[in-house]
Amino acid sequence: MSTSRYQLMVDVRSVQRTYGSGHSAVTALRDVSLQIAEGELVALAGRSGSGKTTLLNIIGGLDRPNHGEVIVDGTDLAQLNEAGLEAVRRDTVSFIFQGFGLVPELTAAENVGLPLRLRRTPPEIREQRAALLLELVGLASHGAHRPDEMSGGQMQRVAIARALAGSPRLLIADEPTGQLDTETGLAVMALIRGVVEAEGMTAIISTHDPVMMALADRALRIEDGRLVDA
Repeated sequence: MSTSRYQLMVDVRSVQRTYGSGHSAVTALRDVSLQIAEGELVALAGRSGSGKTTLLNIIGGLDRPNHGEVIVDGTDLAQLNEAGLEAVRRDTVSFIFQGFGLVPELTAAENVGLPLRLRRTPPEIREQRAALLLELVGLASHGAHRPDEMSGGQMQRVAIARALAGSPRLLIADEPTGQLDTETGLAVMALIRGVVEAEGMTAIISTHDPVMMALADRALRIEDGRLVDA
C-alpha cells in the first residue's frame, strides 16, 4: 500500500498503551493522535516517564498499542505480524538511540555498514555507502577507529551514519543528544537537520532541550501520556 503519493509518513489515531493489569496497570499513552508529513522534522518533548519512548517505539514497530491505529508510510502496522514489523524496521524505519548502540569490536566503517551487511548488500557497495556517510557526518578520516578510540560526539555521529545507511524513509531518534555536552549536542542536532534535508527523509526526535527543539519544523509535547501544546 506504500506509495510515493502518500502525503503522510506517520498517522497515529487514538493510540493507547497500558502495561500490566488491574491495580498495577500503568497507562503510558492516552488517546494519542498525530500526523507527520513526508519530509518533516518533528521534535517531541516531555519529562522522563511522560510516554515519549513508548510513542516512538510504537511508531517504529518496536511495540504495539492496546487500542488505536498506527499507519507508517501507508502501511497499517496493526495488520502486520512480527515478520512484517521486522521488514518495516529493516526497510522503512531507522533508529538512533541515546546509548549509541555501536558494536565495540567493529570499526566506525564496519558499524555504519552493518545494516547493509544484514541486507546482504555486496561488500563494495556497502563500503562505498559507509565511506560516503562517514564523510557526510564529518568523520571521513575515522573509518578505521573503533568506538573506544572516539569521543561521545564522534560515536553519536557514527550512530547517525549507521541509521542512514539503508536510506530509511523515517528516522526515529530517542534523546540522541542526551549523553552529550550542550555544544556537541547542538552540532549533532544540526547534523540531523542537515541530513534529513539532504536524504529527503522524515524524522521524529525526542529531546528536552528548547534550543534543539527550535531546529525542528514543529515541536510537540507529551505529558502523562497525552499530547499537549508545545
